[in-house]
Amino acid sequence: MARFSGKDALQMILDNEEEFTFSSEEDCNSDDERVHFQERIDPAEDTCSENVSSSPSPAPRRGARRCRSVLSAIENHTECDNEHVQAPVPKRAKANQQASNRQSTLAWKTETDVDMVPQTVRFRPARDTGPQLSPVDSHSPMSLFKQFFSESAVSTLCHNTNAQAAKATAKGSKYKWTDVSISEMYRYIGLLFYMAMVKVSSISDYWRQSSVFSVPFPATVMSRDRYRIISWNVHMSHPDADMDNDRKRGTPEHDRLCRVKPLMDTIRQACKSIYHPKRNLAVDERMVACKAHTGMTQYMKAKPTRWGFKLFVLADSSNGYTVDFSVYTGKNSFPTGHGLSYDAVTSLLDHTFLGSGYHVYMDNFYTSPKLLKDLFAMKFGACGTYRDNRKDCPRNAANSLSKKSARGSIRWIRDGPLVFVKWMDTREVSVCSTIHPAYTGNTAQRRVKTQDTWRTKTFPCPAPVTEYNKHMGGVDLSDQLIQYYTTQHKTMKWYRKIFLHFLDIASTNSFIVHKELHGNLSHKEFMEQLITELCGVSQKTAPKRTDSDHVPVPGAELTSDDRDVATVGRRSCVHCKAVRDVCALLTTFH
Repeated sequence: MARFSGKDALQMILDNEEEFTFSSEEDCNSDDERVHFQERIDPAEDTCSENVSSSPSPAPRRGARRCRSVLSAIENHTECDNEHVQAPVPKRAKANQQASNRQSTLAWKTETDVDMVPQTVRFRPARDTGPQLSPVDSHSPMSLFKQFFSESAVSTLCHNTNAQAAKATAKGSKYKWTDVSISEMYRYIGLLFYMAMVKVSSISDYWRQSSVFSVPFPATVMSRDRYRIISWNVHMSHPDADMDNDRKRGTPEHDRLCRVKPLMDTIRQACKSIYHPKRNLAVDERMVACKAHTGMTQYMKAKPTRWGFKLFVLADSSNGYTVDFSVYTGKNSFPTGHGLSYDAVTSLLDHTFLGSGYHVYMDNFYTSPKLLKDLFAMKFGACGTYRDNRKDCPRNAANSLSKKSARGSIRWIRDGPLVFVKWMDTREVSVCSTIHPAYTGNTAQRRVKTQDTWRTKTFPCPAPVTEYNKHMGGVDLSDQLIQYYTTQHKTMKWYRKIFLHFLDIASTNSFIVHKELHGNLSHKEFMEQLITELCGVSQKTAPKRTDSDHVPVPGAELTSDDRDVATVGRRSCVHCKAVRDVCALLTTFH
């Protein structure tokens, strides 16, 4: 058997280093992608270090075990030959070691230490903030809704719907189809909003007749069969474009959002053109309930709606206006190489549209030092909670918080424009910001139980935590407004779920713009007026008079004579008496 020296074995390791590294990274990527879809973790941002004491050490990978075993053999061999050869350090391990060394030199400071005020970027929006409409003019709910669903967009919707119905009838559908017009499509949308306000157990109950539970209004707008046929065929893209796209399935050219993209692009452009957001923005996810097997349906156990389409939403924190959004289509190739969370935020923040000096708030799924520094270079301030295992976050710094730290304790570290803050509430809260100093004297009130009694106590609170709690709820406020009068109901097509959500965005944004301009209608009143205008009816309709209106109400007195039960004690109706008198008079003349 050939005997290799320590140097020869070391050279073999160096020659095969790339093979071991590739195998290890391949296993790592597959594991990280699986964890991302199950536990909402971004594989390109969450890198667990071996120095993190709070998380268990991961099991050694196959390539890493093989490399360590060979290195151990080399060390033993070189000891026998009295040769001391230092093993090479991989680039990734060297980078992690350098970051660990740099972080170990940092120390957490307390609230008594003075933090420098970060550089403030001047707020320069590209347009005046608020609605881009004249407040002097009168804007009805219908006119504002048409800013999102314009007649041009509805005309395209009607054209594609008619083409889809023609395709269905050519395949042998039994129903009779007549082309839908723009006015009829607006009435159909009005019925959808009416059903969002007046709830019944099934769609057919809206056309139920001869019952005390009947709802008379839908039948005056559209027949039941016509409503069903339009619902079956409503289509946002042309069927020919869908067929061309379906042929590309399995290739990079295939577009999963082909069936919703024409209307989605129109709605996104309208959201950005009609209203310019104020300074504080929020980025978060939104779920559209759906369990269809499309490859885009996501499961998020922490959300109220666990199954559905995931949308990344940019909203105005002051009123919940949906500024922009994007639909998550599943695993992607991470175009920038920085991960899904990085791409989601940067794709929503358009510098040419917004301007500079905006403050963006996000949760720990998005926050990373890399993202915040790049946003700061783009003249966007950012603030958000972060995860301790994120790359470049301080881990082993001295004087950190412990589980026994008192409530209200504050620790912070500044790294250039970034400030990392930890605050002990009922549990440890970690926030990173490029906008705020660490502590400015803010306080937070909490209910504390002392000596068997609950009392309100004041604790010091870092500035980033206070501002985060104040401005992070923009997307949650938007979701709340949408859920009040949502058009969502059970459908047979997944893209119709997205279509109904576009209607929700348009109606909610229209209400917010109307409130900013006039502010004289509640959300319910706005929706009622919008429905009547879309359906082309008057909101104050006189009820129909019937013959039963002339029957006297007082009941008969009790009597033992059965012949007088129906007449004793009753008064004669004035109208009926006049009719009888006229008839008697005519009979007399004849």
